[in-house]
Amino acid sequence: MNGEELTEQETALYDRQIRVWGVDAQRRLSKSHVFVSGLKGTTVEFCKNIVLAGVGSLTLNDDNPVTENALAANFLIPFDDNIGGGGSLADLCCDSLKDFNPMVHVSVEKGDLSSFDVNFFEKFDVVVISCCSLAAKKSVNEKCRKLSKRVAFYTVDCRDSCGEIFVDLQNYAYAKKKADETVECQLLFPSFEEAIAIPWRSLPKRVSKLYFAMRVVERFEEVERRKPGETSIEDLPNVLKLRNELCLAHSLNESQIPDSLLERLVASTKEFPPVSAVLGGILGQEVIKAISGKGDPLKNFFFFDSVDGKGLIEDISTS
Repeated sequence: MNGEELTEQETALYDRQIRVWGVDAQRRLSKSHVFVSGLKGTTVEFCKNIVLAGVGSLTLNDDNPVTENALAANFLIPFDDNIGGGGSLADLCCDSLKDFNPMVHVSVEKGDLSSFDVNFFEKFDVVVISCCSLAAKKSVNEKCRKLSKRVAFYTVDCRDSCGEIFVDLQNYAYAKKKADETVECQLLFPSFEEAIAIPWRSLPKRVSKLYFAMRVVERFEEVERRKPGETSIEDLPNVLKLRNELCLAHSLNESQIPDSLLERLVASTKEFPPVSAVLGGILGQEVIKAISGKGDPLKNFFFFDSVDGKGLIEDISTS
């Protein structure tokens, strides 16, 4: 992000939000470049939010064709004859997002997420991935960390009526208001691989049950070579068996990962639109804070479950 000033057109369009977070924050937003891979309900909510906020550019990546399941949670795709029409999810979402804010450059990047090398991610300030494997999360995060500049990395997953956001801002400096003065702060974030490698027995006793449940399902999909979300109720016995094995290895009581929670995650992999809206809103807010350098960032996991209506922030790191 360079030091260019806002144009008169940008200043007029973003007048209201400039009054909220200031000219400098809006300038940073308007010069930022965001990459999003995996376009389901939660990520399209996020895309809508940051396009309206006025980022400089948004690059979309999802070569999957439009299906009925995609239409269920993706409001950017018109419900007409798009099913089987030949356009990818990224193509159709791109066309819709351009209408939200013509001043934001929205484009499509074809190709599998795993095919992009380290240099590809250098042109972005923020990378958000969803609907991808455990290996892909680790790999993309590591590629972002190899760059000479700091690239904010996020993963987001929504299953049934609950979901998870992970944040890696690396070595992050920011400012926040305390009383009548502005205080400079700094936080050190672990990578996704480092965070999930922390032994469960070392975590606080009240860590969200959803954290453990998501790790079990991730591990099951990896072992069974399934794509994210390719589970059903028939898989529950094997998922419970894996849960028991992991709990034994980590010296964790199995009650910390209830059968009922795992059943929800494997039996209903569709996104619940209200939960997508919550997660997409939180993610948009966090990305805006990371780009602007203002306000306490989320460190480093966020969990939401509509059953109890609670959103929980968990700091799962060694620092």
